[in-house]
Amino acid sequence: MLLDGGMGTMLQKYGLDTGEIPELLNITNPDMITKIHREYVEAGSDAVYTNTFGCNRYKIKSSEYSIPEIVDAAVKNARAACNSGTKVAVSIGPLGQMLEPAGTLKYEDAYEAFREIASQAEKSGADFIVIETMTDLYEMKAAVLACKENSSLPIIASMSFEESGRTFTGCSIEAMALTLEGLGVSAVGINCSLGPIEILPLAERLCKATDLPVFIKPNAGLPNPEDGSYNITASEFVSTMEKYIELGVDMMGGCCGTNPEYISGLSEMLKGKVKVGRAPKEKATEICTPTNVVNVDHVVVCGERLNPTGKKRLKQAILDGDMNYILKLVVEQEDQGAEILDVNVGVPGADEEKLLPEIVKKVQSVSDLPLQIDSSNPKAIEAALRVYNGKAIVNSVNGEAGSMEKILPIVKKYGAAVIALTLDEDGIPETTEKRFEIAEKIVKNAEASGIGRENIIADCLTLTASAQQEGVVQTLNAISRVKNELGIKTALGVSNISFGLPNRPLVNRTFLALAIQCGLDVAIINPGDEEMMATIAACEMLHNRDKNAARYVEKFSGYSSDKQEPVTGTKQEAEGNDIYYAIEKGLEDDTARITEELLKTNDELSIVSDYLIPALDKIGKGFESGKIFLPQMIQAATAAQAGFEVIKSSMLNKGEKSISLGKVVIATVKGDVHDIGKNIVKVIMENYGFEMIDLGKDVPPEEVVKAAIENDAKVVGLSALMTTTLGSMEETIVALKKAIPDCKVLVGGAVLTPEYAEKIGADYYCKDAMKSVEAAKEILC
Repeated sequence: MLLDGGMGTMLQKYGLDTGEIPELLNITNPDMITKIHREYVEAGSDAVYTNTFGCNRYKIKSSEYSIPEIVDAAVKNARAACNSGTKVAVSIGPLGQMLEPAGTLKYEDAYEAFREIASQAEKSGADFIVIETMTDLYEMKAAVLACKENSSLPIIASMSFEESGRTFTGCSIEAMALTLEGLGVSAVGINCSLGPIEILPLAERLCKATDLPVFIKPNAGLPNPEDGSYNITASEFVSTMEKYIELGVDMMGGCCGTNPEYISGLSEMLKGKVKVGRAPKEKATEICTPTNVVNVDHVVVCGERLNPTGKKRLKQAILDGDMNYILKLVVEQEDQGAEILDVNVGVPGADEEKLLPEIVKKVQSVSDLPLQIDSSNPKAIEAALRVYNGKAIVNSVNGEAGSMEKILPIVKKYGAAVIALTLDEDGIPETTEKRFEIAEKIVKNAEASGIGRENIIADCLTLTASAQQEGVVQTLNAISRVKNELGIKTALGVSNISFGLPNRPLVNRTFLALAIQCGLDVAIINPGDEEMMATIAACEMLHNRDKNAARYVEKFSGYSSDKQEPVTGTKQEAEGNDIYYAIEKGLEDDTARITEELLKTNDELSIVSDYLIPALDKIGKGFESGKIFLPQMIQAATAAQAGFEVIKSSMLNKGEKSISLGKVVIATVKGDVHDIGKNIVKVIMENYGFEMIDLGKDVPPEEVVKAAIENDAKVVGLSALMTTTLGSMEETIVALKKAIPDCKVLVGGAVLTPEYAEKIGADYYCKDAMKSVEAAKEILC
């Protein structure tokens, strides 16, 4: 299928006014929109995207037209341009705001905004829905669920990646493919951001990461800020796109800068071409967050410390809503080597349906480890899966008919993996044979529900050796049979084995080694137990899954039997009192508490200069090197802000002037209605201690000048996303320099280059939030 090209490119060609909302043209100038669609159809497009990319309640607030009215008009305009076989896709783009925890937009509110568009798409007669140019997997999930639950139309979905193979929020190609395939979209793709040359290796990764149809819509290279043209010609574009055929790509088209000439060239190139088939993706048990994919191709440690069974302190923390204690358990387990975290809030008196999704959100704000959603309440499981960012594990389903009927459809809907407990109405069977039969029954029912074997993990259940000694061998034999005969992964909560016995650590690690020998894949243990973790490392090495003993050597290099570190968590406790650690991990309460402690021996300004700013600088370096990603950086900045608030409060109590690193006026320039980048810069700089005066978007030059004068601001930050608004940026800079000669201007935005920034008189070109911080510190500090 040949898709269309860039709607924005054509709107600019036909005279879209600066600041004009493109989607309103569906109603105010339908002939223009239909003409653009027709040009792409005549060029050979088999499908056209409606002019609804920014049609949502957050971008079209003051319009006299409703979202459904605009969507309906857009579909009619597209349909009027189509041939009998041409398909019409309703285009859904990002909302232009960051979702929690990185931003302020609630996941549920994002869902409602997408629902408004999706519910109208089918009513208006569209053939399918395309969700495109997304950079946040969480926002993409909200959009997909809104479309699936409010429409029966097929959905194709694409994200925009940087050359690193990650979106600017850190989402990887593999995490996108894994999550969207699980959610049941019809095709996945890559569009925008880059040209066809840069996207080619990313498309190759995507084709290997999924069995779904793949579609690609690159830009025509990079934009020229001078005139809005792009640096790859139609013939060059087509020549490069021909290479995509060999990858097995199913659909192609163009994004920014690709006019009908590009699509016509693709149409000619595709004539007579035979689609190249792709080798099926190797079936693998994988779960993920946006930034972290865990493949269960080795013994994976699932941290058990967020399960309140037998843990009085955790039970109380859950009932009290003590998130600080809960989050400390999260970051400790991650530091100790857990790859997955079990999350369970099953405490008498706790409202699981409300609490489980809340804790899932909080846990994902400080950790990128995939989660195992652990509950016996189907409604709580669904509530948690709904807000989970990525692909999770559900713990659990069992052989009871009622359990399978309730749990399996939820697992299928949200694309999760599932733990299959080998018990049924009669409890835990004594024999290997019976446990195997239950596992086989669950697999059969799961497959009938559309859940593949790669997404089923059998738990053959650990019995207490002191009470049922003969059951130990049955468990081990069941693991072996399930693994070898059903071809599915296995999991086990190991520590149950030793209850009531002396020297429990010896029993635990011996049983763990036996289970690994029998085929255990997921060990649900306390990752703070160094002997258990050491046993896994040794088993992985001895089973030749740790090639060249690399991980084993790294873990134990310098090991001395005479100098063993205690297994008490002392290191974690020490780090927990360190403000650098608290900020790095995004622990707001700890940061505030440690700041208060520091105030007993340090003055306010020294805490800022010696602790808070250096901690943030360390995070910033991690971001720039690609070791951490935007959500983690924002969470760390938010934690630092908790420290700044303590400092400010202390100074106010002394009657001193509140601390500020200086005032910065920030705005998106006149005519530009995109402000997500500006908002990110604002959050980061605010949490560094700068006083931010945010003027919003579409701000005239005179308002920027007025705000800078009134606030005596020596730094102004300007953002522009569209080439058509770069003139406004230059005009604003000229006005600022004339009114306030010593004012320094920072500029940023997707269409800017360092050279063009210098040409229009900017003092600093800032490609991201950290560069803005560095520039402001250089000027003001």
